[in-house]
Amino acid sequence: MSASRRTPRLLTATAVAVLLSAAGVAAAAPASATTVTASRTVSVRSAGFYAGGVWDIYQSNAFLTVNLTQDGSGNLYGSAVQGDMVGTLLNGAVDGQNIYFTISWSNGAVGRYTGVRGADRRLSGTTFDLNNPSSQATWATSRTF
Repeated sequence: MSASRRTPRLLTATAVAVLLSAAGVAAAAPASATTVTASRTVSVRSAGFYAGGVWDIYQSNAFLTVNLTQDGSGNLYGSAVQGDMVGTLLNGAVDGQNIYFTISWSNGAVGRYTGVRGADRRLSGTTFDLNNPSSQATWATSRTF
């Protein structure tokens, strides 16, 4: 094919690309490309440690055992036992060096736990009953994370 026959096709393809571009269609982007817009910000949580497993919490007013699983985003799921009471995690997560979770207990109490992983790699923090906020305690683990 001669150069004179290729030029009109090349110009036609270029003209179509310019028109599509002016219309706001990204002709050059592959179908699997991700578009980022200024109006949408995506926040990605980074779990700094893995809190899954069975471990004990020593509270200033009680002793309990939790059995947790943790997904790739740091979300926590599981259960807890304190004496003859059983509890279910309503929500929870590990975010950086911080941990939080809420346990719904079989006696009606709802404990909100917040803590941090210290330099010794143990967790410690505070807890209170969401139904009775004056009922508060400190807590810590002997296990390292």
